Amino acid sequence: MGTMGYLFIILGVIVLLIIASCVKIVPQAQGFVIERLGGYNGTWSVGLHFKMPLIDKVAKRVLLKEQVADFPPQPVITKDNVTMRIDTVVFYQITDPKLFAYGVEKPLLAIENLTATTLRNIIGDLELDQTLTSREVINTKMRVALDVATDPWGIKVNRVELKNIIPPAAIQDAMEKQMKAERERREAILRAEGEKTATVLVAEGKKASVILNAEAEKESAILRAQAKKEATIREAEGEAEAILKIQQANANGIEMLNKSAPTQQVLHLKSLESFAKAADGKATKIIIPSEIQSLAGLVKSIGEVAKEDVQQ
Repeated sequence: MGTMGYLFIILGVIVLLIIASCVKIVPQAQGFVIERLGGYNGTWSVGLHFKMPLIDKVAKRVLLKEQVADFPPQPVITKDNVTMRIDTVVFYQITDPKLFAYGVEKPLLAIENLTATTLRNIIGDLELDQTLTSREVINTKMRVALDVATDPWGIKVNRVELKNIIPPAAIQDAMEKQMKAERERREAILRAEGEKTATVLVAEGKKASVILNAEAEKESAILRAQAKKEATIREAEGEAEAILKIQQANANGIEMLNKSAPTQQVLHLKSLESFAKAADGKATKIIIPSEIQSLAGLVKSIGEVAKEDVQQ
């Protein structure tokens, strides 16, 4: 192989390298800004692309995903002349690669300076207390202002957050003392309310106890009266039943005597038995009617005659 052969091989390799350099693959969430002879030619999106060798070039590779810019604390002055430091976080996204490439030099630095000036303008209209309690309002105002200002740069500001608000040391000490005093005041109020509630509960408990004791004594007295009344009623019923049984027995005896048609002598003997039961061995003197005395003599005579018959 001669010199011409090596020359053709070298030319072939150079041509292959040039062709390979003209093939470009754009990844996901990126955009390529293409220039032709120094002027803007177009923007490549995701996929396979070819450019003209030695004429076209990739001027800028642009990331289209949402990005975060954390800026250092910026000194600001409130309406009541308090100097504090505030650092912010900006969430932004590139929407137009052409405007981003040609709109402003150093876009991130431009956003940082724009954020600082916008923050100073907003905080300058607020007092210290409003600044500390109006984070959401400040975030919204800054997002709207930055979004309008960065729109010609092909940038959309999605969200702005105040990361830290750092007041001066003296103000911070005063705020801590104020918070401590407020906590102590709330603690004293809570303690007083707790003692008040406890006193009320104790008084209500004593009141309820007295009421319950009175009700218990009342119910006990009622139950005793009812028991006594029932006992008296049962006792009276027992006596009445006993009297009724005695009267019934007397009536049955009289009825039996009437049915048996007793003689006069039997009646006299019953009378004697009644006197004996009345005496019961305790009486020292008994007055016996004359009719009963004669009947007693007759009984004695009958007894003697019966005794003689037995002896015979």
